[in-house]
Amino acid sequence: MQVAVIDYARNVAGLSDAHSTEFVQGTKNPVIALITEWQNREGNVERRNLASDMGGTMRLGEQECKLQPGSLVHQLYGKDRIAERHRHRYEFNNTFMATLQNAGLSFTGKSSDETLMEVIEIKDHPWFIGCQFHPEFTSTPRSGHPLFSGFVQAARDHHDKQLRPNSYQPEENTTSSPDLISQAEAPKN
Repeated sequence: MQVAVIDYARNVAGLSDAHSTEFVQGTKNPVIALITEWQNREGNVERRNLASDMGGTMRLGEQECKLQPGSLVHQLYGKDRIAERHRHRYEFNNTFMATLQNAGLSFTGKSSDETLMEVIEIKDHPWFIGCQFHPEFTSTPRSGHPLFSGFVQAARDHHDKQLRPNSYQPEENTTSSPDLISQAEAPKN
């Protein structure tokens, strides 16, 4: 999500020098910056600054995320709240929220206290999601994470639409990869 935000800020929102303070500490437009205060899942406020021990200041483990109803990510998960695993110390800088929203970026997942942006989407894009958490930590070959399953299904639908543009009908259930795996045939020798 972080690099996607930088790219969007530069190339769509017009902040040509947007960057992360992880890469360029003195950047004029730090759209991604070291998080200094957040509420952990136990409800305690944690704080850090540049002088803090960087090894011990990461936002780690399972964190709750509130999803925006009507968003693609809400549709993929099928619920209002999710819990996902994190491992990072830099976050989206909320100072730039209005600028990026005005340029068409949506913040569709937020921390439980709504201070940290967890998921982004691009309005009017067929399938664009960026997330701050790590969906690969909980995905397995037989039980694909909703974001991966949704992406694969969207790619399939797009491919089918390109092959048959006048007769395209998306599949009814576009969020379930285990069904696709169980229907796959083993290679014949």
